[in-house]
Amino acid sequence: MLSRFMKTGRAAGPIRRTGTALAAVPAVLLTFFLAACAPEAPKEAEVVPPKLTLTPARFEDLPGWQADGQADALDAFARSCGKLVVQPHDRQLGAAGRIADWIAPCEALARVPRGDHAAARAFFETWFLPYAVADNDKPEGLFTGYYEAELRGSALPGGRYSVPLYRKPADLVMVDLGEFRDAMKGERIAGRVVDGRLRPYEDRAKIEGGALKGRGLEMVWVDDPVDAFFLHIQGSGRVVMEDGSTVRVGYDGQNGHPYVAIGRELIARGALTRETVSMQSIREWLEAHPDEAADLMNRNPSFVFFRPLSGEGPVGAQGVALTPGRSLAVDRSFVPYGVPVWLDAQDPLDAGARVRRLMVAQDTGGAIRGVVRGDVFWGHGPEAELRAGKMRSPGRYHLLIPRAAAPVG
Repeated sequence: MLSRFMKTGRAAGPIRRTGTALAAVPAVLLTFFLAACAPEAPKEAEVVPPKLTLTPARFEDLPGWQADGQADALDAFARSCGKLVVQPHDRQLGAAGRIADWIAPCEALARVPRGDHAAARAFFETWFLPYAVADNDKPEGLFTGYYEAELRGSALPGGRYSVPLYRKPADLVMVDLGEFRDAMKGERIAGRVVDGRLRPYEDRAKIEGGALKGRGLEMVWVDDPVDAFFLHIQGSGRVVMEDGSTVRVGYDGQNGHPYVAIGRELIARGALTRETVSMQSIREWLEAHPDEAADLMNRNPSFVFFRPLSGEGPVGAQGVALTPGRSLAVDRSFVPYGVPVWLDAQDPLDAGARVRRLMVAQDTGGAIRGVVRGDVFWGHGPEAELRAGKMRSPGRYHLLIPRAAAPVG
């Protein structure tokens, strides 16, 4: 998502925050003491809360629409339809209408030939209308990438295999706050119940220090703590076992602590710059500074728990297998799962090229926050890792909303 290392980034870059309240204290005190002899300091600009705004568009307005292979996105959308059509038809999907508005397009999928890009394009043009997305009046945002990591592991600890991947503890309570307050949709917390009250769970440093030892939660053991850390950020991966078999693992919970981008910490230290920070440069620093690596990784208190996966592909937060290059992680506060998204962003490997393709909102991540914000799933393998690690691209997107729906901005 830089995937989850400096997103502003599923377990996939990282949340960007600039400045702190404490940084303003000296200036405030100085203004107070000198108020009698100095002109009044200008007030800070009012913070405008994020707001999804939609502007009707035409398919001709989507750059590259005719050149994209929408049949690949059609297969991804079909997976999402399987999750949408079983929900109550009166359920609201925010700006994307109600579930009832999606029934006819999803049923029409059965009549579209698979692998036929022209037919897929015609399907979306028939059933949907594109809407340009903006955060208030700002149409451009940040797009990062994530991938399915590959690690080396063993079923038992020993030798170089000393780093456990943990299953979700039975006492971990994960709470979707949107079930209690509409204003909190998309927000989640986690912890454990102590004396009838929900308390914070152990952070990364305590868990790495042995807080979960002796509870039989170790699912598999891997040989590299840096690889394990990146797996927590990506959210899913393949563990190649000693006997050559492969165990696929995926996100099954998180300890409730906020994600902290270690890339930002390295920039603050002067070890990296905004221009040079990437998954690759962070890994290089960690491997070159083994005595400091554990402390730096523990600056991120968030810790992810895993479960073994079977079947096709890693599974996103919507509960469907992700499609390389076609699945997008979004902020659920603004974009519901299952919505087709037309992405237009800078190519992570070629500043003169664009990533212009139809994707489907099927995942989310702790660092994916904002209206115009997305994280592209690139699949697995060296090229996917390279694209995910390098992607920190400015871009825009359109939502494709059923013609039967009345979008709400």
